[in-house]
Amino acid sequence: MLNISKKNPITENIEQFSSVRNLTHRPHYKILNRIILGVTIMVLIIFFLPWTQNISGSGAVTTLKPDQRPQTIHSAIAGRIEKWYVKEGDYVKKGDTILFISEIKEEYFDPNLVNNTKSQVDAKKMAVQSYGSKVNTLSTQIAAIENEKDLKLQQAKNKIRQSLLKVKSDSMDLEAVKTQIKIANTQFNRSVTLNKEGLKPLTDVEEKRLKLQEVEAKIITQENKLLASRNELINAKVEVNRISAEYAEKASKAKSDQYTALSSQYDTEAQVNKLQNQYVNYQIRNGLYYIKAPQNGYVNRALQSGIGETIKEGTQIVSIMPAKYDIAVETFVSPTDLPLVHKGEKVRVWFDGWPTIVFSGWPNMSYGTFGGKIVAVENFISANGKFRVLIAPDENEAPWPKQISIGSGAQTLALLDNVPVWFELWRTLNGFPPNYYQPQNKDTAEKK
Repeated sequence: MLNISKKNPITENIEQFSSVRNLTHRPHYKILNRIILGVTIMVLIIFFLPWTQNISGSGAVTTLKPDQRPQTIHSAIAGRIEKWYVKEGDYVKKGDTILFISEIKEEYFDPNLVNNTKSQVDAKKMAVQSYGSKVNTLSTQIAAIENEKDLKLQQAKNKIRQSLLKVKSDSMDLEAVKTQIKIANTQFNRSVTLNKEGLKPLTDVEEKRLKLQEVEAKIITQENKLLASRNELINAKVEVNRISAEYAEKASKAKSDQYTALSSQYDTEAQVNKLQNQYVNYQIRNGLYYIKAPQNGYVNRALQSGIGETIKEGTQIVSIMPAKYDIAVETFVSPTDLPLVHKGEKVRVWFDGWPTIVFSGWPNMSYGTFGGKIVAVENFISANGKFRVLIAPDENEAPWPKQISIGSGAQTLALLDNVPVWFELWRTLNGFPPNYYQPQNKDTAEKK
């Protein structure tokens, strides 16, 4: 084994060479050592400088409100292109005509379709009025039948009372006749007795016998009159039932006709409503032949072309960019960074084609970036596997440039917590996410 603890004669005698002495005492080696020492100290100082953690994202320029974004105008009905009123690049106002199309469906070919439908509606309305008049007439007829029924019943009831009184009168007459028979019979017997005793002549007996026979004949007549009166009473009661049944039948028939008229009236009213619906639809359809601009803007692109070309319902006609809009930026962040993004936080934005110098950890030293504020965070992942964040300009900073166009690219930095540089290097090398961060203003709002 080597005895490394002992002095090595080679290292001891190396300084005796002049070349070694020259290399050792050269002045630029001292300068190099100082530079290395200064750089080392500077790196150590940089390691302890503050570094702003951030979340980077990429997206595009868009508008803040949905109604300010580029839109396509569709055809609500099928038709054939007849005339163009605009060309690409034209400025149109709300309500300006863009395109005129003609009808291609055979059920709408009639040029007088709207007027004919209006005539049908008017005719059906008159039919409804006729049915209403018929219903009113039948109501009047039913009321007249009821009044006549009441009068007839009152007349029949009066006849019943008359018959009843007549029955009572004939009954009393019959009792009187029976009393007369008893009296006549008593007188006849008394006359016979007195004749046998010689107190009355035979002529008086014959006279009493004749009177008795007359009274007996009279009782039969009176019984017949009483029976006739009772029959009249029964007939009067039967007449009341007959009148009730007769007028009930008449009233039922009139009510049946009334219900039939009401049913026809309601059915006609339903037809009127249906025709009115068709009439309004035809009027609206006539207005759809002219495709108009929904708002002020510029015609970006004509998606259909030519004259006489047939288009279907819902076909895209032209693309329009609204004239007035509030600019915004939509950016996308990864799912791991989503919990660190909050509504109302400040974001730095720079645009493609705009001169920019960016220091992500020191945003104050960056040039060409603009201030933004998060206004919406989408909670559903997009097709690219990231979450969409909408950013609006910050009113407290410089306005965004007017030269940028909708759809141009944009980069964003969401500023988080301040940490030392060495901590950020350590986090990046280990692949850890940024520090979990909650804005203080949100906590204050929740406490309030």
